[in-house]
Amino acid sequence: MRQVIHHEQGSDSWHQHRREHFNASDCAAMLGCSPYKSRSTLLREMATGISAEITPEQQRIFDRGHAIEALARPLAEQIIGEELAPLVLADGKYSASFDGLSFEGDVAWECKSDNASLRDAIPYAISDDSYGALLPEHYRAQLEHQAMVSGCERILFTAASLSAEGEALGEVRSCWYTPDPELRARIVAGWAQFEKDVAAYVPTEPAAPVTAAPIESLPAVVVQVQGALTVAGNLPAFGQALRDFIARIPAKPATDQEFADAEAACKALRKAEDALAQAEDGALAQISDVELMRRTVADLKELARSTRLATEKLVKAEKDARRTEKVMAARRAFDKHVAACQLDIKGVRLNVPMPDFGAAIKGLSSLASIDDKLTAALISSQAEVNTLASKIINNLQTLDSVPQYAHLFADRQELAYKDGETLELLMQKRVDAEAARIEAERERIRQEEERKAQAAAEAKAEAERARIRAEEQQKTQAEAAEREAAARRERILAEAAKPAVTRALEAIEREKDAAPGKPLAPAPTAAAPVAAGIAHAAATGDAADEAPTLTLGAINERLHPISLSAAGLAEFGIEPLATRKAAKMYSHAQFEQACRAIVRCATDALRGELEAA
Repeated sequence: MRQVIHHEQGSDSWHQHRREHFNASDCAAMLGCSPYKSRSTLLREMATGISAEITPEQQRIFDRGHAIEALARPLAEQIIGEELAPLVLADGKYSASFDGLSFEGDVAWECKSDNASLRDAIPYAISDDSYGALLPEHYRAQLEHQAMVSGCERILFTAASLSAEGEALGEVRSCWYTPDPELRARIVAGWAQFEKDVAAYVPTEPAAPVTAAPIESLPAVVVQVQGALTVAGNLPAFGQALRDFIARIPAKPATDQEFADAEAACKALRKAEDALAQAEDGALAQISDVELMRRTVADLKELARSTRLATEKLVKAEKDARRTEKVMAARRAFDKHVAACQLDIKGVRLNVPMPDFGAAIKGLSSLASIDDKLTAALISSQAEVNTLASKIINNLQTLDSVPQYAHLFADRQELAYKDGETLELLMQKRVDAEAARIEAERERIRQEEERKAQAAAEAKAEAERARIRAEEQQKTQAEAAEREAAARRERILAEAAKPAVTRALEAIEREKDAAPGKPLAPAPTAAAPVAAGIAHAAATGDAADEAPTLTLGAINERLHPISLSAAGLAEFGIEPLATRKAAKMYSHAQFEQACRAIVRCATDALRGELEAA
């Protein structure tokens, strides 16, 4: 919940508020990128509540900044297009002081004194958003913290200078800064770690500036030549003093104080070398050759030189060793932190490059400054790891939110490192493609089922049509058979109704028309009752039952007035099919056969008479 802090700047309540919050002006120091205050200094101030007194020079700088701010405010309001209010905002444990904030809180303004780095970053009087990303890191850290506290959309950053008279603005350069999500994540993680460090802080004496301890001066070298062969001077005393001095040099410096003493001793030994050389040259100017003096001087010079060189190499080696040891400790701490973060990430490797701790301490000589820089670099890199780990965890949760599509994300290792928005777009694209594929497969299956169903329906319809055609054909055949049977019955009846002689004559005429010159076949003849019997036989047809159901009496009743005996039927080749008691039994087919035999005999008789006539 954001709230405006109504404390006069510089008041006790204002200072109390700053001690209880994480402030935008301290953000760069917390990240270890401030050129004005180290992280360890800020940690001590936040943990103890004791800060350094503002020097007159610092106060003059602050006053100059306030003057620039007052003169530049109208220009900033003109660029932004509305009035700006200077105020202090707090959002939870975070706080920020604003040189200016719009009424809606969507635009902020920050004013700084001009310097070379800002002139390089802002080449024009008014620059666009892209130049905000080129500002030095300690400025961007403060601006991002302000954006986080206020929730503003952008910040107008102004760098200005005063005229020579101090009453007007000199050069004025402005650019727009837009929030940087990655930097904000570093800031949040950095303040979280800093809060832990404040809680665990153990007060220690602040390290005093290291200076070399006063070096006991060696006695002046005096070599005099008295007479032709006498050499006077203090070479023996000087030699003893030099040996005692060398004995006091730290054999293996380990602290900043010992390193400073060793470096100062090296400078004193170089002076001793030069003094011995000058003394030797002075003595040689007085006498041509004094062998003992020269040997003594040479020995002492070599002693001073060799000790100096050895001590210089030792100092350099030990410093390099300490630097290497501290860098390796930072690397181990970083690896340990990465391993701890990896425990919270399942199924994905946390690939993080090792920070360049060596570059972070490049150019530093004191162990204290090295420690401070390495600590800041380690905290910053750990915060980046935390940010990356958090992003990966969130991305994995996003991937796991659609378990039904898990097969689409076999490349989880690569997907976990994507930006959240990019990942969601990519996932949606893959899910849409899969849904389209599934729908296409469903459509294919549906169409296949429709084709099968259509084919089955067509086959069923065709079978039904075939059945109907068969039934119709059977019906047609049956009707045709019925019509044929009826026509046959009509023909037989019509034929039977004709006089026998007429039938015989027609038969003869038909045979003549069919085969002229061929002997005539017997003409059929029969009495009316016989014709009736024949008609009955024709009506019965071939479909008559073959079972013997007619007695000889029943046959003769049908043939009346013709009468046949069993012997007469036997002459026609018709034998009884069964005998029931005394009665001989015949079938309807045999009755029809007898009728045809009678007609044939009558026809033959008539034919014979016609031929005889």
